[in-house]
Amino acid sequence: MSLKTVTSIDDLRILHKRRVPRAFFDYCDRGSYAEETLDANRADLKALKLRQRVMVDVSNRSTETTILGEKAAYPFALAPTGLTGMQHADGEILAARAAEKAGIPFCLSTMSICSIEDVAAGTTKPFWFQLYVMKDRGFAKSLVERAIAAKCSALVLTLDLQVQGQRHRDIKNGMTVPPRVTLANLIDVATKPDWAFKVLRSPRKTFGNLDGHVKGMSGVKSLGQWISGQFDPALNWDDVAWIRSIWPGKLVLKGVLDVGDARKAAATGAEAIVVSNHGGRQLDGAPSAISTLPRIVDAVGDRTEIIFDSGVRSGQDVLRALALGAKSCLIGRAFLYGLGAAGEAGVSKAIEIIGKEFDVSMALTGRRNVGEIDETVIDRG
Repeated sequence: MSLKTVTSIDDLRILHKRRVPRAFFDYCDRGSYAEETLDANRADLKALKLRQRVMVDVSNRSTETTILGEKAAYPFALAPTGLTGMQHADGEILAARAAEKAGIPFCLSTMSICSIEDVAAGTTKPFWFQLYVMKDRGFAKSLVERAIAAKCSALVLTLDLQVQGQRHRDIKNGMTVPPRVTLANLIDVATKPDWAFKVLRSPRKTFGNLDGHVKGMSGVKSLGQWISGQFDPALNWDDVAWIRSIWPGKLVLKGVLDVGDARKAAATGAEAIVVSNHGGRQLDGAPSAISTLPRIVDAVGDRTEIIFDSGVRSGQDVLRALALGAKSCLIGRAFLYGLGAAGEAGVSKAIEIIGKEFDVSMALTGRRNVGEIDETVIDRG
């Protein structure tokens, strides 16, 4: 299969699996523990059936909307994802460029391979930056200052990674950055020569936002080692207020799954909250994000913008989330499959696929624009 014959995100996933070493594919593809929440995210989205409508003039329709007050070609953005540059050399830069060309936002992760400065130099429009607050508050502040210097248009503060959920596949694969030299890894990498040539020859093979900036980080290759030592289980709402005091721009709080937490998040004055369970990569056994979305919308949807995340793989999923009250969605694994499959062209293909699916599905439910999408899009039987 080539990119020319790709018709779905599932096709991109197949190509990604073929072209990227197993450790990095599994890091992208899998979830925590028994992966109950990972599976629930997809199953519950699929269970929402769309209400077909006919004889509605949809000849003049538009997928355009606004996200955080900025125009967007589609009601979705590329989510912050760790180690993106290990799926394809310079992955964060390539994904940001694809998003920029498509007219949608891109969010860079703290745990990226390409740094804030790398992405700023490789793009022409502002992007979002996702922040993890570490124990070293001085370093966290320096990340915010670097995001300000790079003219990032929004800061996305992740709330749900105070303690990391165990991801069995990463342990079994001996997940390290750069890849650890073992016989199994060498054999695996040898079967992906294009990936090896591009990634292993790239100067960017470690955490770009951290290397040279974090005391004690030099020489630490294990993602698990670093997280266990630096992520802060004491993180609380006072820290959100502190971030607010040092960040002058739009603030998004990501990782809200509970109505009570949603009310507290809205009370901070954040411009948006992201309803998310970290893509099924944190608390296993938690409800799917889509099942909690309506309750959170009812509780705080009139006070802050609601963005949906976790499990979105198609334009139909975007439509479902908007029908239940989200204003936009974050796309994570879907664009990573494209990146691993074919670099920037693959990310563009993923955006194109989801965008076209959304456009067609919107039309077949009798909607001409994003503003017309409401709960009646869902077929309740």
